[in-house]
Amino acid sequence: TPIEEIMEGLNDAVKAGKVRAIGISNCYAWQLAQANYYARMHGMAEFVSVQGHYNLIFREEEREMAPFCKAENIAMTPYSALAAGRLSRHPGENSKRLEEDNYAKFKYDTAETDGVIIDRVAELAEKRGCTMTEIALAWLLTKVASPICGATNLSHITGLVNAVELRLTADEMAYLEEPYVPHALVGVMAKNHG
Repeated sequence: TPIEEIMEGLNDAVKAGKVRAIGISNCYAWQLAQANYYARMHGMAEFVSVQGHYNLIFREEEREMAPFCKAENIAMTPYSALAAGRLSRHPGENSKRLEEDNYAKFKYDTAETDGVIIDRVAELAEKRGCTMTEIALAWLLTKVASPICGATNLSHITGLVNAVELRLTADEMAYLEEPYVPHALVGVMAKNHG
């Protein structure tokens, strides 16, 4: 669908009062820039948020999307904040999702490179007397205001709330970030490459 039609349709929904603001998911920074430029040139509603794949073990949004969003005052509301549970479980711990979610296995089949980061999350959690969830989300909350986090029980919600109050030091941030290696784009983004 041409971007012009998409933006016109979304603008119609805003003008009709059916939505307050519009956001986009899984796109490249150039696509977001193109869409908002078109909207701006035609007096239409612009995207005010972007929902992308971003967490401590998948940081590709930092290349172009995060700087663009900061410059344009566009909110980042990333999904997969805990990397489908990988950032909330000690290495070797299992869960039904880790066993059965084949799409997550496809997205996070990078255990060799990511294991170092996951180990560091576990180490900091033990040192701080908190959960791995709290460490991973505290890191993410230094990058964005509103990550999307799933919760299937009360302990998950407690971890989310506690992460808001947890402040990591500059040294802890560097310790978590240092071993990161670039990842290939996966899922929808890999299909849109080009």
